[in-house]
Amino acid sequence: MTYVPMRILVIEDEPQMQKFLRASLTAEGYRTLEATSGKEGIELARTHNPDLVLLDLGLPDMDGMDVTKALREWSAKPIVVISARGQEEDKVRALDLGADDYLTKPFGTGELLARIRVAIRHSSRAKEESTEPLLQIGELGIDLDRRRVVVSGREVHLTPNEYKLFAYLMKHAGKVLTHRQLLKEVWGAAYASQTHYLRVYMVQLRHKLEADPTRPRYLVTEPGVGYRLKTEE
Repeated sequence: MTYVPMRILVIEDEPQMQKFLRASLTAEGYRTLEATSGKEGIELARTHNPDLVLLDLGLPDMDGMDVTKALREWSAKPIVVISARGQEEDKVRALDLGADDYLTKPFGTGELLARIRVAIRHSSRAKEESTEPLLQIGELGIDLDRRRVVVSGREVHLTPNEYKLFAYLMKHAGKVLTHRQLLKEVWGAAYASQTHYLRVYMVQLRHKLEADPTRPRYLVTEPGVGYRLKTEE
């Protein structure tokens, strides 16, 4: 079977960052497509269907937030935002619009490649979800058909809302999920601003699922943004 390298679309207008990304990605065996504007990036995404998009927010013709929104109208491929904007509100908005992850510049090659691997794994897992009712991340497991949760082979009882929260995190393992996304999924749109619900339930989940709830290995907080079920590299 012929090996076909994964294609990553880089939407970035800064020449030095373009050069860094090109070198980092090609050294890992990825093929790159490059766009220096939002409109060009959207067009390349349509015509080449890349496996992942690296997207800067500060583009010359349109905001990267609008690019994210446009891509999500027809594509489910992972989007990793790379931006100098480090404010929590920017991260939350990008993730709420459909980005899979957010890297604040400057960042190193190792972190970039790790986030790309996680985003691609999450995308592959999402495709298989309809035919794969058993999900396993490290010591955590869930049987979606039987609504059964296990830790190191031991079954753990969760309340209905704890189960819904944990199942959603497992289905999107590795992806940063905002407070709003989690609240809408578990409690409904009317509760989208009730972040105290999440804090209480995450504490409960950590006590039931983590070996050390005060130093969680899997259910990690993304400060000011939301939570991530961390996958093991």
